[in-house]
Amino acid sequence: MPGPDRRGVARAFGRAAAGYAAADFLHGAVRAGLIDRLEPVSLDPAVVLDLGAGPPEATADFAACFAKSSLIAIDLVPGMLGTGRQPWARVCADARRLPLPDASADLVVANLLLPWCEDASAVLREIRRVLKFPGLFAFSTLGPRSLHELREAWPQPDSATHTLDFPDMHNLGDALVRAGFAEPVVDTETIDVTYRELLRGIADLRSVGATNRHPERRRTLTGRRRWQAMISAYESRRGTDGALPVTLEVLYGHAWAGTAARRFVDPAGEISVPLHRVRQRR
Repeated sequence: MPGPDRRGVARAFGRAAAGYAAADFLHGAVRAGLIDRLEPVSLDPAVVLDLGAGPPEATADFAACFAKSSLIAIDLVPGMLGTGRQPWARVCADARRLPLPDASADLVVANLLLPWCEDASAVLREIRRVLKFPGLFAFSTLGPRSLHELREAWPQPDSATHTLDFPDMHNLGDALVRAGFAEPVVDTETIDVTYRELLRGIADLRSVGATNRHPERRRTLTGRRRWQAMISAYESRRGTDGALPVTLEVLYGHAWAGTAARRFVDPAGEISVPLHRVRQRR
């Protein structure tokens, strides 16, 4: 599925860069979950890439985990990488075209990067290119149930697309195998956030650059009538405690840089991967 346009994403995160770390409660929680899932894996990486790194406060968490490794923080937005001296290298680059040699990294981590990639398949192929064999790719991303309340509140007043498309775990596993990874493992977690006021939740999304960049989004201003109709529809979900729910389905995963995987091609040229190749933890 097509992702958000790269230039629009860069502008949104560039505007949010200055205050991003202070509003980073979701990314911080998911980053902690990603780090927890790396602990059981036997790793001693010489070179670690933090792809879609965000601010130095975020990279510092990975630096603490891999203190003996050479760490490289990579982000599309220069303002995200910070301006002070840091004990790691910083590179401003597009994840689809990394300025790194083939097989130059032992571990690539990507915390909530994939939803913002214009071509996620190209990013996965590029990650596989820079990984040594058998290096590890560890990531988090959002699943299809994320923001479903907001998505379902809009169709009544407005048929335009108001959230990004998020892949399910089987499509994600398929994409990993296509890109040259082996033994993908996907772990799902649901984070339930509540707000007293919907506008506060929308403000939190905007404060970390999470604006709607879907290719099929409305390109004109949303009128007051449509906006109020959406809010009214969302208000119907207010619980007995007076709070409004926001669901975030987080997919955690890792996959090893493998050799060419067996592919199953039908006469139409479509590649399929059996579901047993994708392992799931709950």
